[in-house]
Amino acid sequence: MGAWASGPAEHEFRELPEKTGFSVDELRSLYKRFMQLCNEEGTLRQEDFEKIEHLQLNPIRSKIIRAFFDKRNFHKTEVGTVQEIGFVEFVTVVSYFKLPETNQTKEQAAELRRKKLRFLFNMHDTDSDETITLEEYKYVIEDLLSSYKTIEKETAKAIADSAMLEVANITGRSMENCGSITFEEFFQILQDVEVESKMNLRF
Repeated sequence: MGAWASGPAEHEFRELPEKTGFSVDELRSLYKRFMQLCNEEGTLRQEDFEKIEHLQLNPIRSKIIRAFFDKRNFHKTEVGTVQEIGFVEFVTVVSYFKLPETNQTKEQAAELRRKKLRFLFNMHDTDSDETITLEEYKYVIEDLLSSYKTIEKETAKAIADSAMLEVANITGRSMENCGSITFEEFFQILQDVEVESKMNLRF
């Protein structure tokens, strides 16, 4: 296995391409980057993400970093956070930011969209209570819209404000009684929004 000797176990390595969508070559490249970030120690801590230049100016930087340590994002049913992660957890979370394949079926595309929206929801559901506030939902909309080069930041905010009314319409609750929404409501609202290419993170 060469450079993989201290990395994921053999059975985990065989499962990673199917689990993450990354090719073997992409995984080897990500493993090298992982080892650079953790100083060859084999596990990453939150402070290690300070070395990622592309994250430094990201407005939701702290939420992105926290997402790497959220057990819900490891394709498991556990909740809570961990203090450090190995390569398998690292590359599993990175896969949420991977651009979709061009030859996907409709079913695969729908499944990917649900996974990415679930990841976005988890990122803003910081207390793991399976709801996010309307203010947090508004930040999700602003962040997605701001990634369009043709939409100014203020325009994105205005659209996000309008989206709050849509929440009330879809959930059937008044704005006064709609303090938070569940993932299924979040998914219903955003299921037709193209999020795949907007979630992009460089390492």
